[in-house]
Amino acid sequence: MERFLVLGVIVLLSLHLARPAAAIGADAPAAGHKKLFHVVSIKFKDSATKEQVAEVEQAFVALKDKIPGVVSLDWGTNVSPENRSMGFTHCFVLTFASESDRDTYLHHPTHLAFVKTTLEPVLDQVLVIDFWSQE
Repeated sequence: MERFLVLGVIVLLSLHLARPAAAIGADAPAAGHKKLFHVVSIKFKDSATKEQVAEVEQAFVALKDKIPGVVSLDWGTNVSPENRSMGFTHCFVLTFASESDRDTYLHHPTHLAFVKTTLEPVLDQVLVIDFWSQE
């Protein structure tokens, strides 16, 4: 009986080790417990007007209701007293349940049009980081 238990553990371990590296990493989602965050920090051109910045804010927030798969969208402007923002003033955090949902968002015509027509004309720099929540 003990031999079968040891053999079972060896088989399970070998199956685990045979998986692709991407599936093993800490960034792989655990079943039903992780969220995929898409974090977008924006630095506007000095020439961007208050009206243009407001248009970006409104259009970005509107993407949540126009593109399927966006679980939540939170945003705000920098209020850190640390003076380390490097000119980035806005941060948008979108939450997705899967990489597929995130990819749908990234390639959706509405998102692409927003970036091309509303954001890029006033964008100086953008920093984008995606990560799976960790517990």
